[in-house]
Amino acid sequence: MYLTSEKKAEIFTKYGKSAQDTGSPEGQIALFTFRINHLSNHLKNNHKDYNTEKSLVKLVGKRKRLLDYLKNKDIGRYRAVIAELGLRK
Repeated sequence: MYLTSEKKAEIFTKYGKSAQDTGSPEGQIALFTFRINHLSNHLKNNHKDYNTEKSLVKLVGKRKRLLDYLKNKDIGRYRAVIAELGLRK
């Protein structure tokens, strides 16, 4: 599996407040970004995998909603997440 519990803990430690704080928007956005990158690479090799394509679209939508929430809640944290993850709006 590409996403182990150790990798999840590492992502939440780096972008969230701690490894146990899995509810922070920054940690969730970072986790979704990691999963989106993995699925994008998978689809480059398997372009007819429509189930994965649908999952990718759902993940992108979830990440966008979280980014919108964070932008409305605290613009400073939003800008920090965008800069740290290399996302652009």
